[in-house]
Amino acid sequence: MPSADTVDSTVGDGAAAGDVAEGEGTPDPLRQQLLDALSAELGDAVAEVVLQPGRDLWVRVRSEAWLAAGEAARDRLRCHYFSFLSVIDWLPSPFGRSMDAEVDKLLTGELRPEPEPMTHGCTGGESRFQVFARVHSMEAKAGFTLLADVPDATNTIDSWSALYGGANWHEREAWEMFGVVFAGHPNLRKLYLPTDFEGYPLRKDFPLLSRIVKPWPGIVDVEGMPGLADDEGGE
Repeated sequence: MPSADTVDSTVGDGAAAGDVAEGEGTPDPLRQQLLDALSAELGDAVAEVVLQPGRDLWVRVRSEAWLAAGEAARDRLRCHYFSFLSVIDWLPSPFGRSMDAEVDKLLTGELRPEPEPMTHGCTGGESRFQVFARVHSMEAKAGFTLLADVPDATNTIDSWSALYGGANWHEREAWEMFGVVFAGHPNLRKLYLPTDFEGYPLRKDFPLLSRIVKPWPGIVDVEGMPGLADDEGGE
């Protein structure tokens, strides 16, 4: 199993105030216990680990072990509280700054810079899309985030809907917005978009045409409040 790295990053939602005060480098027996139990269950299927003592724990597992990781979290680690599941698209936007406000384009003088190379988060990765989920153990009073690469060739990963009931709608949303298929999901159908809508709006290469035609927020004239003088923002 890869060793747990300590990184300087944002405090996770599973960290308590007392834990954070302990600071970097302080032992974290609660999350370490969760990590040890998960590693014992999954073995070499654990691809990368980042444990920030007193703050949070991230574990990336092999794609084929995503379902087994959820089962281990629920049954072995007793993480019965499911927080959320979603997908990350690590592809840099091919539209560059044209997707931002007009003021940004004026300041930089760039409309479409060359796309940046694709990079991943603290636990690394090998594919464009990653699925990630947050679970908590109420007994251990700690939680952690599980991640897995979604294979580029199939854009498919196992569903957690049979493990955590709350994952059902989260996976439907991720499928609808990112196009990731969750194998074994009982009812992958749209939540928000019209039935005949084409494309996946949260993918980085999905063009937001409304912002290209009329950038938001852009540079706009602000109408003053009635009854105020010019120097007070009035007419």
